[in-house]
Amino acid sequence: MVECRTDESFVQIVYAKVTANGKTELVPMKLYIDRDGTHLDRELPTPPATSGGKRLLANRYELQQVLGQGGFGKTYLTFDRHRFNEPCVVKEFLPQGRGDYESQKSRELFEREAKILHQIDRPQIPKFFAFFEENQQLFLVQEYIKGQTYATLLRERQQAGDTFSEREIIKWLQDLLPVLGYLHDRQIVHRDISLDNIMLQTDSNLPMLIDFGIGRSDLIQRQNQSEPAAPQSIVGKVGYAPYEQIWLGQSFPSSDLYSLAVTAVVMLTGIDPQTLNSQASVKDQWRSKASVSTELGQILDRMLATAPANRYQSAAAVLADLEQFAKATLNCPITKVSAPPTIIHTATKQQPEIIDHCLIETNLTATFITKCTQELTNYIGPIATILVNKTLTKYPNLTPAELIDLLTQQIPQPLTANEFSQRCRS
Repeated sequence: MVECRTDESFVQIVYAKVTANGKTELVPMKLYIDRDGTHLDRELPTPPATSGGKRLLANRYELQQVLGQGGFGKTYLTFDRHRFNEPCVVKEFLPQGRGDYESQKSRELFEREAKILHQIDRPQIPKFFAFFEENQQLFLVQEYIKGQTYATLLRERQQAGDTFSEREIIKWLQDLLPVLGYLHDRQIVHRDISLDNIMLQTDSNLPMLIDFGIGRSDLIQRQNQSEPAAPQSIVGKVGYAPYEQIWLGQSFPSSDLYSLAVTAVVMLTGIDPQTLNSQASVKDQWRSKASVSTELGQILDRMLATAPANRYQSAAAVLADLEQFAKATLNCPITKVSAPPTIIHTATKQQPEIIDHCLIETNLTATFITKCTQELTNYIGPIATILVNKTLTKYPNLTPAELIDLLTQQIPQPLTANEFSQRCRS
């Protein structure tokens, strides 16, 4: 990927690593132009009563202005004369590849985007309207989205000396994960999730997932198959795309989850993913550059695992952990205790025969609750915080020993459970 910045515009070229006839080369596949990111957020031009000399496609779509231009061609703001001059977006296929192979590959990706969009009916994905050929040129028509990309929104934050907060990222993930789940359930992997391809829609104030030019709509490759899958097209943005996608040409639902986590990290830190990835993996680099809770950090780290099998395997699994954590954080004050709670012991449960002196106390302290939560997290993951909070809510008058006993029951393996109990008592 090559970037070029000026005072007036931002240009980003995305390359695909292509192997043909024993030769590997980088082929320019996309080019993004963002002039201050405002081209989709200003007032629309007034629809003319007649064509007024403007280019008219299919005797219906009246091209108004260029929104972007790249390796595939041009994107136009357009008025649909058959729908009372409703605004829409027309993509014109004009490949800039020098050879037949590059041109054919670009055409395949362009047609693939149309086929994928035709399958999708989801509010947070632009609607597909039409795909047609005129004068030996291909055109794709889709919904016009008024808003700004998150790349633009982040730059605006950074200019003010700020980035996105943890609370904003949690809400952002909760809004986008169901969209990815919808796609993955339909055997579609986006493969190009980044700040440039997610927009905040002005009207709904929801993130919109855009640009399916390199998506896959055939059967998703399985991570547990006995033999390695044959490499497919090697595409994606350097820094955002995981190793298996950008170097091996393999893509899974967890590949999209990796890219989504990278995007979240960039929004939290304001640091380009290539910088985070320069010396080690993003997972090893980002935690020291962002202030987030342990629970959110663990969720993002699992999404960022290098091996696909070590990541969450579905958007629903991420959402389940995220929503449990968010619910506990937003609704339960026990998550962050600023002072030891005053709790009177009324339970009659028998104490353990052997007990450390510190557990003779009848009052729980914030320090002890935090210790138990951290130890349980080491054994069962981020859901530990939820279980601790639920336990304390259901049994508000527990002693330290009783809390350990109840939490120990959450670990199914006897040896591991005993180890957890001993560590909490030490």
